Order: sequence, then C-alpha cells, then structure tokens
Amino acid sequence: MYKRQGRTQKLTVSRVSDYGLYLTDEEQNEVLLPNRYISLTDKPGDEKEVFVYHDSEDRLVATTETPLLRAGEAGYLRVVDKTVHGAFLDWGLHGKDLFLPNRNQQGGILAGRSYIVYLYEDSITGRCVATTKLKGFINNDLITVEPRQEVDLLVASESPIGYRVIVNNRHWGMIYRNQIFRLVAVGDRLKGYVRRITEDNRIDVSLQQTGFAQVKDSAEVLLVFPPTMVLAEVQPASAESVSRPASANAQSFLSFIWFYPFVLYKNRENFGGFCCLHALNIAHGFTKIKKHTAN
Repeated sequence: MYKRQGRTQKLTVSRVSDYGLYLTDEEQNEVLLPNRYISLTDKPGDEKEVFVYHDSEDRLVATTETPLLRAGEAGYLRVVDKTVHGAFLDWGLHGKDLFLPNRNQQGGILAGRSYIVYLYEDSITGRCVATTKLKGFINNDLITVEPRQEVDLLVASESPIGYRVIVNNRHWGMIYRNQIFRLVAVGDRLKGYVRRITEDNRIDVSLQQTGFAQVKDSAEVLLVFPPTMVLAEVQPASAESVSRPASANAQSFLSFIWFYPFVLYKNRENFGGFCCLHALNIAHGFTKIKKHTAN
C-alpha cells in the first residue's frame, strides 16, 4: 500500500495505460496519474512532481495540481458544503474537496465561511482529513525555533492585545499590536521573525527584523515618502510637470509629516543607526538633484 498520501513528491513513470501514467516510488509502489494531467511527451523513466491523495471515488491517485494544504500543514479554507457526516472544504484540487468530519469540528461550522484547519493523514482510513481541533498538532511543548529566526506565519485569531499565529505549522506565537505596522487579517500567510521565547515557551513574533536589519528595511520604506521621494524624482521642467498642480507636492509633504514620526517610533530602539542611514539616503537624493540640474 502506498504510504505517502497528502504530500508533494517526485515519482518515476513506470508504464503507460489507457487511463494515464502509472508512477512508482523507490519501493516500487504504484499510483495512477490520470490522463488529464499528462502530455504526449511523457514516457517511462521520466520524473513527475505530483501530489498524491484519495479522489472522490476513494481511489489513490496523483495530480500535478498544487493543493492549498498538504499533510502536516495548517491553513484557512472555505466550507463549500455540509452533510450529516461533516463539512467539505475547498483545498484547490479539481473535483475533490477536503473532508472535515463532525468529530474534528470545534464550534459551529457554516457553509460559505472560512476556518483555520490542520490537515493530517487519518491513521485508520489512510485518507487526508481536516480538523479545527488544533491542540494535538500545534503546541509549544518542544520549541524548534530560536530568536531572530525567520519563520512562516498563519494568522489564526485576533485578540485585544494582538494576533495569535501558527509558527511553521508547529507552534503558537503572538504578534502584539504595538509591533504591527501593516494591515493583518485572520487567514493571512506572512513572513515573520522570532523576537523572544519566554521561560514558559511562549513565542513572541514580529513582522520586522530586529537590530540593524530592521533599521535598513525601515529606511528603504521611508524612501517612498518625501523628502527622499521628492529629491529622487526631481526632473527637468516639462509641459507636463509645469501643469501639475502645486497641491500635489503639498500633499506629498503632508504625508511625510504624518509618516515620519511613525517610522521614528518604530525604530526607537535603534534611533542612532536609523538617523545615520536615513541621512545617507537624503544625501543620495541631493546627488540626484545635482545630476538633473546639471543636465
């Protein structure tokens, strides 16, 4: 029996049939790749990257489509149907929805709504199923990340103090509101950085790097606003630039006045380094003005 369902893997074409290609792994276990996913150039010996799962008729098949979730991953999926046995979720595969059994549901599940779920391979049936009961899969018993490490985040829920996130599909983490400088919503997939790990294994996460890397990143963001934007984009006078209303520059300057204290607060722990780097950016803008006026 094939033992690697729910995963994307590279398999070898072993033979061609009227129904598609039969692929094998290192142990010579076979799985069918239906005709809709093959091309005329495919031949025995070729390698194919496929996702293996049970189709709607409970047959083990392969597909070249990319699912929204694989075994061992958490995600935010929409409920497309509900029956007396459970709910069905859209996970991005043609003609096959992901089953969320009643026993795996926590709280009410409504069709048309999206929920944070975890995908795993059922030990009895061997099929991929979803669960909203995350405690058995997401925990902080044994931490596998470290401070300043870049991690993958899934925003799981919102609270008054911030957002609870799933870190690398394994741990719970928290992004505090005073560390968020962009729009965030439940279901978002983000890149983040571990700020600290407490003695009781709580993981605090930030969407920005710490130290000089954060200063450099923030300075680059600031270039979008005046004065650096204005300095960098000064062009020789033209009919189009002359006709531009003076209020455009005034509006840009006002946006800078609003945004600059925000960035200074964000970099308050690295104020000296931030100011030095931003001064270099302003000097770079003046250099561009000099070049334009010389021309």
